[in-house]
Amino acid sequence: MLSESSSFLKGVMLGSIFCALITMLGHIRVGRGNRMHHHMHHHLQAPNKEDISRISEDERMELSKSFRVYCIILVKPKDVSLWAAVKETWTKHCDKAEFFSSENVKVFESINMETNDMWLMMRKAYKYAFDKYRDQYNWYFLACPSTFAIIENLKYFLLKKDPSQPFYLGHTIKSGELEYVSVEGGIVLSIESMKRLNSLLSNPETCPEQGGMIWKISEDKQLAVCLKYAGVFAENAEDSEGKDVFNTKTIGVFIKEAMNNQPNQIVEGCCSDMAVTFNGLTPNQMHVMMYGVYRLRAFGHVFNDALVFLPPNGSDND
Repeated sequence: MLSESSSFLKGVMLGSIFCALITMLGHIRVGRGNRMHHHMHHHLQAPNKEDISRISEDERMELSKSFRVYCIILVKPKDVSLWAAVKETWTKHCDKAEFFSSENVKVFESINMETNDMWLMMRKAYKYAFDKYRDQYNWYFLACPSTFAIIENLKYFLLKKDPSQPFYLGHTIKSGELEYVSVEGGIVLSIESMKRLNSLLSNPETCPEQGGMIWKISEDKQLAVCLKYAGVFAENAEDSEGKDVFNTKTIGVFIKEAMNNQPNQIVEGCCSDMAVTFNGLTPNQMHVMMYGVYRLRAFGHVFNDALVFLPPNGSDND
């Protein structure tokens, strides 16, 4: 009798585990109607500087005005010091930046998502942004509070990308069969991707709020699962030399790695000249980055950029 009971319990446990795995795989795989069986991972590169220089000055001015980036920053009360640093530094270069918080915080203006769950916060923030600003911005950049972004480099990278196409890009990571853009490096969605995502958010079968699993997956993976149902796939963003421009580490970490791996080429081996983001920064490091990127000037050294992205009207940015 004991042996039979033991066998029965083992069977129940194995059956439960098997069902859980089937549930997980069911959510990670996409529906047959929308799945692209032969999708190949793309490495999207920044435009060639020589190509930009061939564009007329009038066309360049029109281009610089046409790129409008809305920035979404997801924050929690414990992030207050980072929140302050982000608000005082790089977000001033967004055409509009708004903070989405897990609860009301008196010292800062934010949009209360009324949840601590990062995936629910992300879903609500995207829906809010699309419903309110769909006709005003063509690119949507989402970041966590430990990320520093150079918005002008982001706009330059997007220069030859069509926002009416379903772009979803940043620093990609592969997890099993799922490829997703890491939230640590920042996530960029075109307006077309936002439209497709918005159409899925109300459908619990294609884009569930809780994921329907016995264990939870991160919000950036959840986003990738939802977008795959709409035929939108993660793309890795790189410069013309193949270096990542969305980075999930600080510059200090990259320099240390370069010193260990390429001691004779620390500058060349460290980071892209056209980097868009770095992550894992402290508030002090945010201000150091701001000084190095926007304030420090080497006398007599001129870049002669072919294109200028003007700051938003009324901005007190550097």
